[in-house]
Amino acid sequence: MNDAVVAPAAWRGTVNRALGWVLFRLAYRVRVVGRHRVPPTGPVLFVGNHSGYLDGPLLAAWAPRATSVLVKSEMFRGSLGVFLRFLGHIPITRGSGDRTALQTAVAVLARDGGGAVGMFPEGTRGRGDVAAVQQGAAWLALQSGARLVPVAFLGTRVPGAHKGSLPRLRSPLLVEFGAPVELTSDPGLTGRQRLASATEQVRRTLADHVTSASARHGIALPDELG
Repeated sequence: MNDAVVAPAAWRGTVNRALGWVLFRLAYRVRVVGRHRVPPTGPVLFVGNHSGYLDGPLLAAWAPRATSVLVKSEMFRGSLGVFLRFLGHIPITRGSGDRTALQTAVAVLARDGGGAVGMFPEGTRGRGDVAAVQQGAAWLALQSGARLVPVAFLGTRVPGAHKGSLPRLRSPLLVEFGAPVELTSDPGLTGRQRLASATEQVRRTLADHVTSASARHGIALPDELG
């Protein structure tokens, strides 16, 4: 993002909320729960489960703070890429341990006393049950001291639907923000062990939040289809 024009945080939040209204409120029945749980200041790392195309746009649109979302680098092409960079989103090459993207996210979290970053630690779309996660979210939280806010996305892909499908128009979608947590680590562990322990904390925190939200709202996770 160093050479890109990035809108100020207030503008980014306004544009994302406007897009959220147009794209989601008119096309779907979106319910957003728990925005009051998000810390209003300080660095915050949103981590969400990932089963559908709409998860990233929903996070950017309905997070109560202007949020830079880590988005797969393939999306940053042409005019769409310029627009995504303008909104402060961060391109990341999946499956490569993209340190450039992670360092950019650390800088965002440190900006102006604490920014907000969003990511999907499962790495790619699947069931969204958070059975496994990559280490990037834990590394970010440990490096920045950001509080972790789990976010459950439900209804963005219905059971039996293909990974590349979109939910039917006017379908119910749920975004639920959980309580913030701070990752803990044993100072006696090696760096590699601390990262592994923190990664499991991220996985467990998000998986528990998604499971409880699914049961509470009666919205099932999708099947694992190609």
